[in-house]
Amino acid sequence: MKLIIGLGNPGEKYERTRHNAGFWLIERFAAQTGTAMRKDAKFQALVGRHSPSGVWLLMPQTFMNASGRPVQMIASFFKIAPAEILVVHDELDFAPGVAKIKQGGGIAGHNGLRDISARLGSHDYWRLRIGVGHPGARDAVTEYVLNKPGADDRVEIDAAIMRALDVLPLIVGGDMQSAMLKLHTPDKTPARAPEKARKPDAAATPAKPPKPPKPPKVDTAGKAPVQETKPALAAAEVEAKKDEQPASASEKKGAFKSLFKKFLPDQK
Repeated sequence: MKLIIGLGNPGEKYERTRHNAGFWLIERFAAQTGTAMRKDAKFQALVGRHSPSGVWLLMPQTFMNASGRPVQMIASFFKIAPAEILVVHDELDFAPGVAKIKQGGGIAGHNGLRDISARLGSHDYWRLRIGVGHPGARDAVTEYVLNKPGADDRVEIDAAIMRALDVLPLIVGGDMQSAMLKLHTPDKTPARAPEKARKPDAAATPAKPPKPPKPPKVDTAGKAPVQETKPALAAAEVEAKKDEQPASASEKKGAFKSLFKKFLPDQK
């Protein structure tokens, strides 16, 4: 790869709009690598050179519809073929958070790509597409891309740009197949296996609380509670039964003799 182009519109008015996603990536890559981006009147663009690889970085300052003019001029000056060019741009057909690489193909109604293809006379350049989502209606596209994304969408777009930045070293090194494989492969973090349930330790199991004592019985008149326990009641019943037992034969005989003497006349 010899030339990487980020598409967008110049000026503070557009710097945070969806259409400037290509600018966002180039600005971050330049900041990460310490590459100075300087305005070049000849190329009508901000231009920088990535020192380790010698790759040129370009941000056209001609507005989106005329992006092809700076690309054509720098490609012609340094004799760079379309297959050695990567264009970074916003993609309506991808949801925020998606980033993909491809070579050639249609322009999908993107005005910046239309002008580049017309100026180069070829569709064979590489594209790094940053998803920004679609408004749902074709007549709403212009207003949509020229406005700021919502907070949630911006977070997703930034995440896609960060993943794209991770593969840029492969891109500048010309290893496009590895870059595509890494960018297009979803992150498959293995799910943590659930721990098997184990029996709790006996020592760790809290002892069952003792049952509370039953309340004392109260007689039907609401008087003092009965305090006798079951053993005491049983002993009292035994004593009562003893008192109820019939007199013995000797006791009966003595009693009868006394009664008989009472009614007999004195024997003196």
